Amino acid sequence: MTETNERVVLRATNLTKDLPLGEVVVHAVRGIDLEIYENEMVGIVGPSGSGKSTLLGLIGGLDSPTTGRIEIDGVDITNMSEGRLTEVRNQKIGFVFQFFNLIPTLTALENVALPILFADKPKFNPDQRARELLELLGLGDRLKHRPMELSGGQQQRVAIARALANNPPLLLADEPTGNLDSKASEVVIEALRDVWRETGTTVILVTHDPELASEMGRVLELVDGQIVTSPPGPLSNHGEGEAR
Repeated sequence: MTETNERVVLRATNLTKDLPLGEVVVHAVRGIDLEIYENEMVGIVGPSGSGKSTLLGLIGGLDSPTTGRIEIDGVDITNMSEGRLTEVRNQKIGFVFQFFNLIPTLTALENVALPILFADKPKFNPDQRARELLELLGLGDRLKHRPMELSGGQQQRVAIARALANNPPLLLADEPTGNLDSKASEVVIEALRDVWRETGTTVILVTHDPELASEMGRVLELVDGQIVTSPPGPLSNHGEGEAR
C-alpha cells in the first residue's frame, strides 16, 4: 500500500469471508487489502453476488471474517467481544441501510437522539444534537413528525442523521437509495454529500449503480469477492473537484 501522512479510518488486511451453502463453500470475500482515509467518499460497486454487502458487513463489525484483520480508526475489531464491539459500533461507525429501520412510535427528533442516549459516555446533548443534524439535512420543520408522516426520502435522511448522532468517523451506507424513486434518491445522495462536506465524516457507499458510484471520490469495483479496479472520482478527501 502507498505510504501517506493522512489518517487511516479503515484498514483491512488479507480479508476473506467463506459462506457455507449446502455442500459448497462460497468465497464471498477473497483476500482484500484496503485502506480508506479520513474525509474520503468511497463508492463500492459490483454485480449482485459480488460480495459488496458482505464486505460492508465485515467492515462494520456486523459479521466476522474467516481470515484477515480489520481496524476502524486505529482500533482492531477483528476478534473483539460482542459487548465491546457494540460500544465501538456506537462510537465509531454509523449505518444507513436500504430500509430505514426507524422506530415508528418515535418522532424524527427522538429517533436521532436515541443512539446518544445509549452511548456509554455521551458526547452531546441528545435533543440539541438531533435538532442540529436534522436541520443540516433539511428536516428542521419535521422534528416532531413520526416516520409514517414522512416521505421515503425524508425517512432516509432521518436515518442518516441518526447514523451521525455520535459523530462517528465512518459512515457506511448499503444501497441507501435502493428503496426510493429517482427524485428522492438525488436528495438523499446530496444529503450524504452535505454530511461529507460539513462533518468531515468518511463515507463508504455500496451500490449496484455504476453511475451513482462514479460520483464518489474513489470507486472500488468488486467482482467475485475481489477488488478489480479503483478509479478516481470527482470527490476526494481534500474537497470537491479533486480526485485522489
